[in-house]
Amino acid sequence: MRFDDVRLTPNKGLSLHGKTKRMSDKRTELSKLGEFGLIERLSEGVQLQHKNSVKGIGDDAAVIDQGKDYGLLSTDMLVEGVHFDLSYAPLPHLGYKAIAVNASDIAAMNGLPKQVVIALGISNRFSLEAVEALYQGMKAAAKDFKIDLVGGDTTSSKSGLIISVSVYGQVEKERVAYRKGTKPHDILCVTGDLGAAFVGLQVLEREKQTFLANPNMQPKLDEYTYIVERQLKPTARLDIIHELKGLGVIPTAMIDVSDGLASECLHLSNHGHVGFAIYEEQLPIDKMTFDTAVEFQMDPVTAVMNGGEDYELLFTIDQKDHEKLEKHADIHFIGHAHEATKGNVLVTKKGNVVPITAQGWDHLNQEHKKD
Repeated sequence: MRFDDVRLTPNKGLSLHGKTKRMSDKRTELSKLGEFGLIERLSEGVQLQHKNSVKGIGDDAAVIDQGKDYGLLSTDMLVEGVHFDLSYAPLPHLGYKAIAVNASDIAAMNGLPKQVVIALGISNRFSLEAVEALYQGMKAAAKDFKIDLVGGDTTSSKSGLIISVSVYGQVEKERVAYRKGTKPHDILCVTGDLGAAFVGLQVLEREKQTFLANPNMQPKLDEYTYIVERQLKPTARLDIIHELKGLGVIPTAMIDVSDGLASECLHLSNHGHVGFAIYEEQLPIDKMTFDTAVEFQMDPVTAVMNGGEDYELLFTIDQKDHEKLEKHADIHFIGHAHEATKGNVLVTKKGNVVPITAQGWDHLNQEHKKD
């Protein structure tokens, strides 16, 4: 098709070889759909045409049949002013995070990342040294996660820094974990602790506002080191993938916690056609996270349920695997699956039953601010 085969027509349609496709006059704001609503809408009518395309849109990574193993493909984009703020995000940390969040998507399929390609949109305010600092963090993450940087692209940007990372990984066919697969009575598990990244963001935003009001004031971050690092330099829980394999455990379903525990719980619920009961007293929260949330007059449980960006792993296991994981220091049993008709609920320490709703970060909702 030549460029002159395509032309805009007065009726706001697109003309291809003289045939006009009329665009609707109806306008739907993307904020009304949200990120996942938009993905669902755009994926309507998409059909897989190759036999080795096992899983397409709708999970943490696409799954490709490669014979002995499955190949895993995922991509993520970080946009300045939406996903990060360079006034407090050091470029090496940002580079590390860009690789880590993509490696986490592969881990969420019970796989291990192997290669990444990186595309950058760079404005003219960035120097060579700045880009090298960004790559310093990317190289460090690639080394830590045993990933090869195998290519990419660079282009100019008029709207700040844009980072797009695509990652390829692998998983043994019999060990792949999808968002679907949970059965009633399965145990709901999560790794690490939750809420730290969100509360760390509150600290960074507060110190930024203090600095803007008085540039002579230096940020006070020393007493918040753990939660600030969880926001600026998260890690991917590939260690858990190795340990699950060593213990002979295959999750019945899995997802990473990027948009908040509540949101990810609802994803597993919708894909598995089950409901979940989560117990407040079982939620893992670090003392610094708890104390800082209280300092900000925030309910720590809200930070845990709706904060996001922890990049821990949320997964379900069969009851028979309970003994294999019950003594694991970094895997916590926080609830169980039940029939879908019972819904998704949080059982408080006082025994109250509260419906779980997702209030995590949605960057397409212009009225929802991340802080």
